[in-house]
Amino acid sequence: MVRVVYRKFDGALHWHLSMRWLGEDDHGTWVGLEPGGTMRKGDGPDVPIPHAHVGLFPRNRWWTAWFNAEPDPIAVYCDVTTPPRWPSASEVTMIDLDLDVSRWRDTGAVRVLDEDEFAEHQARYGYPDGVVAQAERTARWLLAAVSDGDEPFATAYRPWLAHVA
Repeated sequence: MVRVVYRKFDGALHWHLSMRWLGEDDHGTWVGLEPGGTMRKGDGPDVPIPHAHVGLFPRNRWWTAWFNAEPDPIAVYCDVTTPPRWPSASEVTMIDLDLDVSRWRDTGAVRVLDEDEFAEHQARYGYPDGVVAQAERTARWLLAAVSDGDEPFATAYRPWLAHVA
């Protein structure tokens, strides 16, 4: 099992869960969760996850990606983060930088989300200018890559998702 830990810029615990390690490829490390799993936000209660999904933690990139099984309305969900770090073989951690990019299953629409939260947290947490610039560049890159169907956002995730769906 792999403990997946997102934190906020001040180090506060954000979303976290345990997932099954699936493997690695050119895109990074893949983890999966069967239908009926749970996750938690900070010290809050368990949040049920009704559909299977897989996560991708790329090497030295400022994002992570989630690929959801049907009938979840969001097929692809990317978080703009600091590059994922592996303090041990059983834990991956990163700082959530608020901006997200999603592709909706029904329409194929790709959107940048949480720009208001990103602006608010720049002030609250004092994001350095370099972090702000990198997060904005990453969000633009993700928007184009997911919209254009670049891998791993088109089909590369499907064999991994088949392991847990």
